[in-house]
Amino acid sequence: MVALGLAGCATGPQFDTRDTLSALTPSQVALSEEGAAGARVVWGGMIVNTRNLEQATQVEILAYPLDRQQRPRTDRTQQGRFMARVPGYLESVDYSPGRLLTVTGRLEKVVTGQVGDTPYRYPVMAVDNDYLWPQEADPVNTRPRFNIGIGVILSN
Repeated sequence: MVALGLAGCATGPQFDTRDTLSALTPSQVALSEEGAAGARVVWGGMIVNTRNLEQATQVEILAYPLDRQQRPRTDRTQQGRFMARVPGYLESVDYSPGRLLTVTGRLEKVVTGQVGDTPYRYPVMAVDNDYLWPQEADPVNTRPRFNIGIGVILSN
């Protein structure tokens, strides 16, 4: 019973970061000529677009710094965009724009794409593990509520 209670308190993916380049950001990789190919990283951010390919799903992510639970901190300055190539099929309804995602994997290359009409260099990561963060509750419905009323007890 205690183990179940502790498991319920765990937050986030807690990916192993020992062999990762934790200070490396997508913006830095996009600016470099070699693109840090082969480097292992843990990045996260807000999903911009999800595209299902034949054998993988490509997720465009606007990166943000991660907190201690490896959750993207959208209240901080963004760190550029990157493409996460996840093996297999991901449901684009679940992995929809605005959702937060943390991924770990190896950098493969930098590709040129577009953000609107502007050319953009995207680092591409081959994803080993991903964690889709639960959607935030609606802040309107999570405010404290105070009710005042009169209770009536009826007896037979």
